[in-house]
Amino acid sequence: MAVTHETGDITGTKDKDYNLIWFVEQCLSNALRLETYIDDAERAGDRELADLFRRAQAESRKGAEQGKEHLRRRIAG
Repeated sequence: MAVTHETGDITGTKDKDYNLIWFVEQCLSNALRLETYIDDAERAGDRELADLFRRAQAESRKGAEQGKEHLRRRIAG
């Protein structure tokens, strides 16, 4: 029988908690990836594009920090 919807029975982690962990990981991963994009844009002399990627990186960091704060509260509670 195929699993069509995992609700924590397989992973041992409720969907909402798993989703929050995934969100934090993706934000952090995106911030790292954008560092490469910033370097590429700067190397090409495209300051406008580098600035766009810096703003996106700042938003990714912000999302990660917000997600981590939610995780801290949930773990402590």
